Amino acid sequence: MPENISRLSGELYRDMLLSGAHALQKRMEEINRLNVYPVPDGDTGSNMSMTVSPIEEMTDFEGSLETVASKTASRFLRSARGNSGVILSLFFRGVSRGFQGMESAGAEDVRKAFQSGVREAYKAVQDPKEGTILTVMRVSSEAAYEQGDMLSLFRNMLASAKETLAITPDLLPVLKQAGVVDSGGTGYTEILGGMLAFLEGRPVPGQNDGKIFPHADAHGHDHEGADFASFDTSDIVNPYCTECIITKRANLEEAETEAMRRFVLDAGDSALFAEDDEIIKIHVHTRDPGRVLSEALKYGSLFTVKVENMRNQHTKLLEEAPGENGNASEANSGNEAGPTVPESEKAEAETVSLPPDRPYGFVAVTMGDGIRSAFADLGVEQFVYGGQTMNPSTSQLADAVGMTPAETVFILPNNGNVCLVAEQAAKMIEDRRAVVIPSLSVPMGMSAMMAFDPDASPDENAAAMKEAMKNVRTAEITFAAHDAVVNGQPVRKGQILGLIDHRVVYACDALNECLNVILSSLGDAGQPSFLTIFAGQDVSEEEAKEAERLASELYPDTDSVLLDGGQPLYYYVISAEF
Repeated sequence: MPENISRLSGELYRDMLLSGAHALQKRMEEINRLNVYPVPDGDTGSNMSMTVSPIEEMTDFEGSLETVASKTASRFLRSARGNSGVILSLFFRGVSRGFQGMESAGAEDVRKAFQSGVREAYKAVQDPKEGTILTVMRVSSEAAYEQGDMLSLFRNMLASAKETLAITPDLLPVLKQAGVVDSGGTGYTEILGGMLAFLEGRPVPGQNDGKIFPHADAHGHDHEGADFASFDTSDIVNPYCTECIITKRANLEEAETEAMRRFVLDAGDSALFAEDDEIIKIHVHTRDPGRVLSEALKYGSLFTVKVENMRNQHTKLLEEAPGENGNASEANSGNEAGPTVPESEKAEAETVSLPPDRPYGFVAVTMGDGIRSAFADLGVEQFVYGGQTMNPSTSQLADAVGMTPAETVFILPNNGNVCLVAEQAAKMIEDRRAVVIPSLSVPMGMSAMMAFDPDASPDENAAAMKEAMKNVRTAEITFAAHDAVVNGQPVRKGQILGLIDHRVVYACDALNECLNVILSSLGDAGQPSFLTIFAGQDVSEEEAKEAERLASELYPDTDSVLLDGGQPLYYYVISAEF
């Protein structure tokens, strides 16, 4: 049993977070399966894990607790994905603010900092629900402890988190109906458990061997590095380093994998393609990572994804590279230098930015080449690949806004789990106005775009776009990711599911049967004036034509159009305008 630890230093905090990130990573897939609804949005564990993943690269963090906490919080916010990831990142931002001015902290300081984190997380949610990650955070941070040492504090917080997690089904009826505890609360509890494990001398290891916990050993060794100043970022033709692992779909033919290999090799430079019986791993430097990832989804599901802007990486390395006297800031402190960027704000400062040259611009989150083309026809120039199960990070959205040379940039999340990420990304933008139009689906986003008026003011456009979304209904046909109970009815894994306005209303075993019921149900609100049907990548040409015929038969007086959306996971996405 380790000796009681009375003070939390910056190095200790960093290593505790690393152990917590590893603990979360080990249960990531299990957390993904804790879904209230059996639609393919089982990504809570993945989103939370990717949010805290930058801690893996923070091996050189030294200094005060304030410095380390501020740096980690800043990077967590930029890598945040999904609602759960944003809430988690804001929690740690609040914790870092609780550590302001502190070289180290005692147990009472830590407890107060965690409560500061809870307040910050709650502020991000317009209508907080009890029985979620927020409840687990709040109750555990209020936990009392018997002795004034760190071990007692974290043991009591973890015990309280576990007890609170166990009763989340009693606090949130949808959890009880599905027979699960809250997934976000589970992820947070795992992080606490990993942090305590480090304090107790049994750190949770990561997937990679080597120096996992750098501050547990002696440090201070000097290493020769590259001269990053000798590189010119304008020479980087393909700026996005794109990597992913694809879990192969069943019955994938050899000719298909060969087609994927050729595609990757032609998509940019520094291309690598490897495969075995179960996975495909690709790496390529490209101008369009969304196109690469969209193509990858044709061959299976994405197990891991990493997209990095190499121009940003170069800037970061150049800032960190030592000068002649071994100090980067001194080496770059000439009289003509611009204002110094505080260490706590460097991550935000790395966002790419093009100077505005027009009044308006648009950023849309999309999956599928056909849907992307439809948004492009409506005037969208910048796209972020993502949607259900593939939530983009705040950093990706902020970069896309920065790459949009407009004074006002409207962000269309097109998914309910991306809206909160978009709102946080908008707050990171300083050189232009970023306005989030809270589109919960592709049809809502398109309806908003059609309401845009280039001669109206930003506020007038925002109001009109939001109002237009009220006149569209969204229907989706997908499949159940696992067994569950929905609206009191059992649903089996693999069944076809029909959703209207994001609510499961029908489940069956046949695609056409489900499509018929869902299309018919859209008429409950009256005859639509226009129908748009986006066929997914797994829909055959014959099935798509049958969907078009069925729509014309049900609504002979309604104008309708069938488009090849190319979206994964969803057989059909249908927009009904009224």
